[in-house]
Amino acid sequence: VQLQASGGGLVQTGGSLTLSCTASTFTLDRYTMGWIRQAPGKERDGVSCISSEGGITWYEDSVKGRFTISRDNAKNTVYLQMNSLNPEDTAVYHCAAGDMTSPRFGNSRCQFSYWGQGTLVTVSS
Repeated sequence: VQLQASGGGLVQTGGSLTLSCTASTFTLDRYTMGWIRQAPGKERDGVSCISSEGGITWYEDSVKGRFTISRDNAKNTVYLQMNSLNPEDTAVYHCAAGDMTSPRFGNSRCQFSYWGQGTLVTVSS
């Protein structure tokens, strides 16, 4: 399973970015998809996830109301729209996938078995 995240970059506080995730070797539509992030010096945390058909979403408390996860199964792509970014959001963001057999990721409600190379998001103050 190879997941490719893109869309990271440098943005000022209050700015927005949209991350995208695609997979070249398998179709995403049977998986729960989501995003995890790893800030400098910290462990990876679950950020958000979305069910296979998009009807159920979960967000970590610090991003609720600011981030929106979505998916387009026809395009085999998952998105994370990030608004009102602040320096605490600075991290490497990884796309992740899982199903009902996957373990819960950390303290999140997301079940992931796979994640790919991340994309760096840097929010300047």
